[in-house]
Amino acid sequence: MGEVYRARDTRLGREVAIKTISRQHHSHAEALTRFETEARSASALNHPNIVTIYELGCVEDTHFIAMELVRGETVRGLLALGPIPFRKAIGIGAQVADALAGAHEIGIVHRDLKPDNLMVSADGAAKVLDFGLAKLLAVENPEADASTSISRDGAIMGTLGYMSPEQANGSKLDFRSDQFSFGSVLYEMVTGVPAFQKQTAAETMVAILRDEPERVGSRMLQAPAPFIWIVERCLAKDPNQRYASTQDLARDLAAVRDRLDYPSDEPVCTYGPSF
Repeated sequence: MGEVYRARDTRLGREVAIKTISRQHHSHAEALTRFETEARSASALNHPNIVTIYELGCVEDTHFIAMELVRGETVRGLLALGPIPFRKAIGIGAQVADALAGAHEIGIVHRDLKPDNLMVSADGAAKVLDFGLAKLLAVENPEADASTSISRDGAIMGTLGYMSPEQANGSKLDFRSDQFSFGSVLYEMVTGVPAFQKQTAAETMVAILRDEPERVGSRMLQAPAPFIWIVERCLAKDPNQRYASTQDLARDLAAVRDRLDYPSDEPVCTYGPSF
């Protein structure tokens, strides 16, 4: 719904990214609300792995968000070359999980986590982008939910292939929905194959609701068992079987990353055909 440009802040002498809303969405109230939600949600977070928002404004009817310029590649771009080497993938995953934990701690659910919304800089730093579908929960109210997963025109909000079962069927959702989407991204990073992508949208939706992805271990022969357990727990259909706290998820991933004892110049995993 937007276009992004590299720009220069002449007052502070720095390069920034400028996101503007596409003209076809310019007069749509819902699109403008989503655009502003992205800026407000991200600006509420102060985390090294979440893109920094500098300004939300409008000049001559052009709505824009000025944000940190991230030099690097999206996870989607990295996947174009095949599975991401395990050491790099788990490094990215641990950072993203920590960012999600920070967002969830103050009651923000991203609701559109996917490879396209994750960038990795040249030095390996991961950044979570695009909070346009984010939902703010009342942190003090444990019964609060982000149940508006279906927009007024009946379209399911989120990205097919990465949305949680709760999003797919329009149920109430909370921070554990992001865990499912994160599990889908983590699965794809290490296998090179989307967890639930089928030939048609309908088949993909059914797979999200009913099917289990091919077990990670069959595609990544040397993956540590704790890592496989983390992915499978995130991809549980029942939110109650996922992590009770995203901080625990981040801690588990960091522990697997930190315990890798392979030489850094040797591959951690061997990829091969599924069994």
